[in-house]
Amino acid sequence: MNQEKIALLVDSCTDVPEEFIEKYGMFVIPLNIIYKDRVYTDKVDITAEEVYQNLKNEVPTTSLPDGQVITDIFESIKKDGYQKVIVVTISSGLSGTNNLVRLIAEDFTDLDVFVLDTKNIGIGSGIQAVEAAKLIEEGLSFSAIKEQLTLNVSKSKVFFSVATLEYLKKGGRIGLVSSILGNALNLRPIISCNEQGVYYTVSKARGRKKSLENAIQLVKEYIGDHQKVRLAVVNGDAVPEAAIIKAQLQHLFPNNLAMFEGPVSPALGVHTGPGLIGICVQLLD
Repeated sequence: MNQEKIALLVDSCTDVPEEFIEKYGMFVIPLNIIYKDRVYTDKVDITAEEVYQNLKNEVPTTSLPDGQVITDIFESIKKDGYQKVIVVTISSGLSGTNNLVRLIAEDFTDLDVFVLDTKNIGIGSGIQAVEAAKLIEEGLSFSAIKEQLTLNVSKSKVFFSVATLEYLKKGGRIGLVSSILGNALNLRPIISCNEQGVYYTVSKARGRKKSLENAIQLVKEYIGDHQKVRLAVVNGDAVPEAAIIKAQLQHLFPNNLAMFEGPVSPALGVHTGPGLIGICVQLLD
């Protein structure tokens, strides 16, 4: 049995559902959401709904977590008697969080810290944290968990259907997604992260309904013959549609290991805008 005491730390943009954060006692690094008149802490004093409701008046920006906040979290991890820490962050290709955490971790010489770059975003990253929690619970050694998580990076994929590219463009997070998709044509892209962890367009469809059908088709293709998968559906102000998608996926993949759902983080919502549906697949065999 594993006697190592391993802490699990995630950033708020990994969108780990609250139930898992509580169940596994995960530590969370919050990003900041910046409005002209004040700065909010992601998921702490602002919700994604509040961000969407206010988009007409102001599109906020997001910023990296405060270095002091990260330092304080490492201090409390130490105080709780942990010697080893697994950190799961969103893609270093989309955010500087991963690098910042690594730099700060170097100051904690008495902690053995592994920082995983998931090369993914939102629940595509969070699903890795859930897997990490399960591996810790199963009593795997720190080195075995590091190895397994590193292997898993290329076995998770998230497909986002966005209602508009306007917010990705404003936030400068557009990556390899062409922003000249004509609104007149009602073209809706499905976006994912490539191997470098940067956004790219997987497919385009005319209209919302076709876009969501495309997303499900992409999930089917990605799963292929795999039997052991974990699925997640997240949404940004699109709860009824997310429920329909979830039901369709459960029907298509009745033996998936877990199906979780929830809202995207406010910080992610800033960049995607309302009407987001995200489907994540993790291959486990």
